[in-house]
Amino acid sequence: MQKEFTKEFFLTAGECNPELEMPLPLLMMRIIEIATLHANSWGVGYAKLIEENHAWVLSRVTIEMERYPRVNEKYSLTTWIEDYNRHFSLRNMEVKDANGVTIGYARTVWLVINLATRESVDISSLSYIRENVLGKECPVAPQGRLRLQQVTRSNDHTFGYVECDLNRHVNTVRYLELLLNQFPLETYDALMVHRMEIAFTKETRYGETVTVNVDAADPHDCVLSIDDSEGVSHCRGRLVFAERPAIN
Repeated sequence: MQKEFTKEFFLTAGECNPELEMPLPLLMMRIIEIATLHANSWGVGYAKLIEENHAWVLSRVTIEMERYPRVNEKYSLTTWIEDYNRHFSLRNMEVKDANGVTIGYARTVWLVINLATRESVDISSLSYIRENVLGKECPVAPQGRLRLQQVTRSNDHTFGYVECDLNRHVNTVRYLELLLNQFPLETYDALMVHRMEIAFTKETRYGETVTVNVDAADPHDCVLSIDDSEGVSHCRGRLVFAERPAIN
């Protein structure tokens, strides 16, 4: 079994954002994809876990990018498991450009849930994880506590059909898209998201209306929360903006 797994990609024009770069939601999709492919290579992907009515669920993601792949550029993602305990598997990612230069990292936290009870499953006894822990650390700082100090603006949103996944809950990437849409195009033309943190705390269903609360007191370091009608947070995130690097 491979303790590290790498896959190469090519950024097409149709995948780009308005800045001709890889958008963060696509990077999130690639992170989920490569984690799935690595698990599949061990024979413990969705097809295997569903036999016991279990499934991997993404709990937290932290991404730091020095720059994003640009249109018509090749790039690769490499993933490995740094550590695990009875509740969580800590999986890291490294993003490299076509020349093999590291341009970013991601930390992800996964858990296995019982699809019937929606409760987490003890994974400490799963030998395939224990035998394949690489122990290699990620240079990106772990996710901090995401807390809004004040709400500077808010916006309501009702989730529709295309935002739901095979479990009939809101797709992971759709939460991120909703957070990113709280800022205008001009923000992204001037700045890039250097660091993104997102934590998923409660599943949201089709047709549910939520309120996106934004703490943008520091316009370069914003914390956001997606809350239901009772004020319960379903997802929290943080976007740290930085100046765009010069294009060679």
